[in-house]
Amino acid sequence: MAKHSHFDNIKRSKALVDGVRGKVFTMHARLIAIAARAGGDPVMNSNLRAAIDRAKEDNVPNANIDRAIKKGTGEDKDGAVFEEVTYEAFGPDGSVMMIDVITDNTNRAFSNLRTILTKNGGNIGSSGSVAWKFEKKAFLRVNTGGKSGDDVELELIDAGADDLTQDEEGHFEVYAPVEQMGSVRKALEAKGYKIVKAELVWKPKDTKMISDLAIAKETLKLVELVEADDDVSRVTTDVDFDDAIVAQL
Repeated sequence: MAKHSHFDNIKRSKALVDGVRGKVFTMHARLIAIAARAGGDPVMNSNLRAAIDRAKEDNVPNANIDRAIKKGTGEDKDGAVFEEVTYEAFGPDGSVMMIDVITDNTNRAFSNLRTILTKNGGNIGSSGSVAWKFEKKAFLRVNTGGKSGDDVELELIDAGADDLTQDEEGHFEVYAPVEQMGSVRKALEAKGYKIVKAELVWKPKDTKMISDLAIAKETLKLVELVEADDDVSRVTTDVDFDDAIVAQL
């Protein structure tokens, strides 16, 4: 079982403190609108069903979901047209990141990100310059009802997990091949486990450990600034922090 990331723990804690619920709702609405282009019936449109499920996992109100579907199907004539784009970037001390964007204006999104990065120790990379350091994975956060240990880990692996960690709340974070997202979820739910979150993510193939406090602070600040941009849905970086500096961040 892989070691859980200090960087992920810090990001999660700060997200709770900073109160990003409004932006989370906005991003879910955009994803639902994109999926609804292929049809507004979630029974017939599996991508829409998945987008709605993810939104409900984050407590997005039904009214928001309904409005997003109408925007996607064109029923709402005033709805903006959104698209998903991923930018590759370099951060402090040679770190790298994948920046997922959902936007109605790619020129604006690119310009804003380039400005944020160049002013804070990073820069936009060309296509392919960073992506090879990551792999796309299905990610599921699983509540096993307090169960842990080797038997639970074996059950998760048997369900299709190819990597897993246990976070500080006792939930398991499971990674699996993208094409097995649905089957892994079904297998875990059949065992009585609750899926807290299920989505596709970038997973770094290797981790860059940072042991310098100044660089750690600069990296964390840059990620926070990028994530704060209205068009950014997710930032994934390859960094983690040395034990000695975690308490100082």
